[in-house]
Amino acid sequence: MPATRSRTFVLVHGAWHGGWCWRRVVDLLRARGHEVLAPTLTGLGERSHLLSPDIDVNLHGRDVTNVLRFEDLDDVVLVGHSYGGPVISGVADAEPARIRHLVYLDSGIVEDGQALLDRLPPEVAAQRVAAAIDVDGTRCFPVPPAAAFGVTDLDDAAWVERHLVPQPLNTFKAPIALSGPVGNGRPATYIVCSDPVYPPLEASRQWARDAGWPIREIATGHDAMVSAAAPLADMLEDIAG
Repeated sequence: MPATRSRTFVLVHGAWHGGWCWRRVVDLLRARGHEVLAPTLTGLGERSHLLSPDIDVNLHGRDVTNVLRFEDLDDVVLVGHSYGGPVISGVADAEPARIRHLVYLDSGIVEDGQALLDRLPPEVAAQRVAAAIDVDGTRCFPVPPAAAFGVTDLDDAAWVERHLVPQPLNTFKAPIALSGPVGNGRPATYIVCSDPVYPPLEASRQWARDAGWPIREIATGHDAMVSAAAPLADMLEDIAG
């Protein structure tokens, strides 16, 4: 059911992506009267020229925290996709009073002192580290094909692959620094992309279940903002209340 009033959404992308990947969801939510921002994290998307070995999840948390502060945003529905999950946890740790609801969209979840590599199956983590490449002096995960994100439409896959860039290894390797629990007491919902399920996230999905968070499901692949923009926009509106 659509929200009865205008809300403020901040949409945080996952690894290898940028704010561009939310374009369809942004357009839909803005057309319904909502304020929507989709920032790009340092070193990715149109900010890929800022790639550096110093980039980690804590810096990316500050990227988004500064968006909330400098745009004077309050009562925010903060959405983190995939790698964006730990990023929004960092934002909630820094600015809980600005957040209305946290939405973890098929995302990783890490607690204080953990890194995303710690939450992946050991064999998956080892494979990813072994496959890392050097990009202008920064160790990075190479760009995967769009099919790895469940994007099967040929036009969508071509669009996604044109925009993906290498992901700094340190964003998955460096531990997150949180002063409180994940979510910092803010209301939170986890959305599972179930067709197909993205196997590396099972530990994070189980963490959300164990935490008692509401679990929603959308029958699409991992990149729901690309492959199921309209159902996702409807779900975000409903969660926003």
